[in-house]
Amino acid sequence: MIVSILYAAAVVGILGILIGVFLGIASEKFKVEVDEKELLIRDVLPGNNCGGCGYAGCDALAKAIADGKAAVGACPVGGVPVAEQIGEIMGVSAGTMDKKIAFVKCKGTCDKTKLKYNYYGARDCRMASVAPGGSEKSCAYGCMGYGTCVKACEFDAIHVIDGIAVVDRDKCVACGKCVTACPSNLIDLVPYRSKHLVQCNSHDKGKEVKSKCEVGCIACTLCIRQCEFDAIHMDNNVAVIDYEKCTNCGKCAEKCPVKVIV
Repeated sequence: MIVSILYAAAVVGILGILIGVFLGIASEKFKVEVDEKELLIRDVLPGNNCGGCGYAGCDALAKAIADGKAAVGACPVGGVPVAEQIGEIMGVSAGTMDKKIAFVKCKGTCDKTKLKYNYYGARDCRMASVAPGGSEKSCAYGCMGYGTCVKACEFDAIHVIDGIAVVDRDKCVACGKCVTACPSNLIDLVPYRSKHLVQCNSHDKGKEVKSKCEVGCIACTLCIRQCEFDAIHMDNNVAVIDYEKCTNCGKCAEKCPVKVIV
């Protein structure tokens, strides 16, 4: 009986040793070489896996940067500090990075815009956008205020206040998730330094805009005539600012009759 137990134990032990040796050889033979730079970059990245960089997560971004397929400043969450560290790892300059933030192109708060009916459905902008008539607000281009962008933000940087989404400039990391979540295409990523922004997205003509919202762009073109730097133009009945040309002089905002340039 004892001999049988010892024999079984010996067989198991020998098999364990053989399997261990086999696995050791296999791990060396079939191991995947990982670029040391990729590992260093991954350690620097914040690990939010938000997808704001356009890649599946921080691991995918680290590989893309190490392979030279993505810029060292591709992580919107890490910003300049992370870009500088990655630049050191890659041996390149991070360059001049212009911090961006999300901006909601609507000023139509509850007291400024008119309603066409009372909506009692799910509090979700995407669902409301496919309902008959769309949002309860008269302006089809404005913020519905149901907070789909709020749910998409992982940084608590956007909230619905008085019927419209408002971005916290200090918390926003420009990951772009709110931009993707908004069914009305109301949210843009704009330079943080920009002091003048057109807070309207309506493409209706002036008279129709005024019948729906007190603070919509009426396409009067006064802002264009005031700008000395060719930095503002009309695009389908709404003023659009070229942030590369804008000097933040403020003349457009001063002349805007509906004060939609904020």
